[in-house]
Amino acid sequence: MEKTEMNTDKDFLRTEPLGKLLLKLALPTVAAQLINMLYNIVDRIYIGHIPDIGADALTGVGVCMPLIMIVSAFAALVGYGGAPRVSIFMGKKDKASAERTLGNCFVLQIVISAILTVVLLLWNREFLMAFGASENTIEYGVNYMNIYALGTIFVEITLGMNAFITAQGFAKTGMLSVLIGAVANIILDPIFIFGFHMDVRGAALATIISQALSCIWVVSFLCGKRTFLRIRRKYLGLTPDIILPCVSLGVATFIMQASESVISVCFNSSLQKYGGDIAVGAMTILTSVMQFAMLPLQGLGQGAQPIISYCYGAGDKERVRGAFKLLLKVSLVYSVFLWLLVMIFPGGFAAMFTSDAALMDYTKTALRIYMAMMFLFGIQIACQMTFNALGRATESIVVAVMRKFVLLIPLIYMMPHIFRADQAMAVYMAEPIADLFAVTFTAILFAVQFKKILSTTA
Repeated sequence: MEKTEMNTDKDFLRTEPLGKLLLKLALPTVAAQLINMLYNIVDRIYIGHIPDIGADALTGVGVCMPLIMIVSAFAALVGYGGAPRVSIFMGKKDKASAERTLGNCFVLQIVISAILTVVLLLWNREFLMAFGASENTIEYGVNYMNIYALGTIFVEITLGMNAFITAQGFAKTGMLSVLIGAVANIILDPIFIFGFHMDVRGAALATIISQALSCIWVVSFLCGKRTFLRIRRKYLGLTPDIILPCVSLGVATFIMQASESVISVCFNSSLQKYGGDIAVGAMTILTSVMQFAMLPLQGLGQGAQPIISYCYGAGDKERVRGAFKLLLKVSLVYSVFLWLLVMIFPGGFAAMFTSDAALMDYTKTALRIYMAMMFLFGIQIACQMTFNALGRATESIVVAVMRKFVLLIPLIYMMPHIFRADQAMAVYMAEPIADLFAVTFTAILFAVQFKKILSTTA
């Protein structure tokens, strides 16, 4: 059992050396993000290698990604909005407010899950056709989503409520939450896909069973005796003065993740127009590789969040500043390292998801273009996650909107008209151009606002 789980005094977040503490909290959260990434990536790896239908099936499931991202985004809306506020209340020694926030967020996750399940079951075909599915791939997407939708509540509670476990400093427990499901998914995928000949439906079934196991673990922990904050019956309600600030703070992360859904739709529709199914299939692989970059960076931010939030609530501004600087350095090292791997070995990443020679060759070129500015992501994520940890909803929203809606979406449609020689590849170019301008904007905004934030009290 990890040391912090036996400690109801969370002042270790102020007293332990920053490097040691970030390592203790961030390693499990990064591992948790990588493990969580396996849910969809393992599905895609197995699906892409199904004999005869692998390429079309991979494209069909890839078109489901906008819907899956929306489900995850709603979990983040509540989890990443409520968790920093819980940590700030803990820093102020206000346990009652922290538990009231936890209970309200738990109920809101259940309500959102019920609504999403109905919407996905009723209209998934219409959504998928609008998102870039073709007559060759639509049935694979529908078969996957019809089953995946039934497990929405497990996904919402697992992803959303796990943030409250990490926020209390129980990083290893948070990692175990997703490890349980990921291991189950890896085992069940080949059994259902190949053993029972269920194809994409088997992948979806394996995923929701695995998420259900993780959900049971998360709820059991938050209702049990090992946690500092518990889900209590008296706080199971939706109180506006509690839930609205959480939702407000979570909007930035929601926009960041939900916009990936909108961006995916824009990319797929544009790529279908200029490059056909092979370009959309390549985008499925590019999105998967991008997760290798983004999720561990978000894991680093989540590891630093309890430190920054708690110390800000306790009024320890110097430690807040030191934690951010350390987060920035580590995030930059990671993003540069992965960028080098992608640039040097694009074929290796492509081969993970497909054995189709034409798709693999096409993806290698697209990958280098699409991720050309990935080495800057460390700056973007470190600043955005710190804004969130400090409870700064407005700044977080502005940063998220700027990168996705102001820059990237217009560029997706502009670039094919600027570079007409290869219009499909021009679509991929929108990503690095948007990243360059977005990181510049974020760095300037953060430099100006961070000093102002630290001059005020939490």
